[in-house]
Amino acid sequence: MTQTWSPHTGGWRLHIVHETGFTYDGEARASHNEARLTPSSLPTQSVLATELRVKPTAGRSTYQDYWGNRVVAFQLDEPHSSLQVTSESTVETAAALSPRGTLGRRDLSSGAVADLMDELLEPTPMTEVPDDLLQAVAQDTAAMDPHEAAAYVSERTRELIEYASGVTGVHTTATEALIVGKGVCQDFTHLGLGLLRGLGIPARYVSGYLYPREGVEPGETTEGESHAWLDYFAGEWNAIDPTSGAEVGPRHVVVARGRDYSDAAPLKGIYHGAPASVLGVSVAMTRLT
Repeated sequence: MTQTWSPHTGGWRLHIVHETGFTYDGEARASHNEARLTPSSLPTQSVLATELRVKPTAGRSTYQDYWGNRVVAFQLDEPHSSLQVTSESTVETAAALSPRGTLGRRDLSSGAVADLMDELLEPTPMTEVPDDLLQAVAQDTAAMDPHEAAAYVSERTRELIEYASGVTGVHTTATEALIVGKGVCQDFTHLGLGLLRGLGIPARYVSGYLYPREGVEPGETTEGESHAWLDYFAGEWNAIDPTSGAEVGPRHVVVARGRDYSDAAPLKGIYHGAPASVLGVSVAMTRLT
């Protein structure tokens, strides 16, 4: 297991076991997969230990992708009827941070920022929002600085979408979620990204885990959640959780970032063989300290 550590005042130490995979109606062959399930040490978290287990055993390589995510690529050449992937990590998180960065909206529209953040200012197919909504939000936030605008966008998404599981899927776009008026954290995040980028505020998708309850005693294990939220840029990166409006802090663990879900998908790949079904996803989280 990979070891690294530096302390974070006011944070938690969390142990996470994430299990996922596929089962096939027959056998799969020549399966090539990428797992973005391994957290990295960041200014807001320290990874004390992490391990990724694959069954059946597969040859693997590890690399850092364009967005700085740690990716484990593995290939199965022998026929197999299922694929099980388990990620186990111990992470020390940081306390929630106050908004950081002093760039104003005019600063963010400068050529230097636009060139540096171009890919995080442009909409993607998953984050596009209707023009009339964007115009209304732009009018409401015209006098706001980036921090105020981000807080407004977070609140606005919760007015536009009701949290409901089973209505949308991983390929649902922000516009589709708006039409049905329901969605999950991924949909809230895609909508927030579309609005912020439309306002000229760079923003990126974040995937990871959320310990679902506050005020728990160390040693308590609970069913955790794969979760999504976003970062926005105001001279420094700031995290905001549009699904709940809660501060991003010790209960959040970052795993991957990108333009939208497609850049940070926990497990994806290609294979030859019979149709596949998701085995299901389970996340067990224990607060250690």
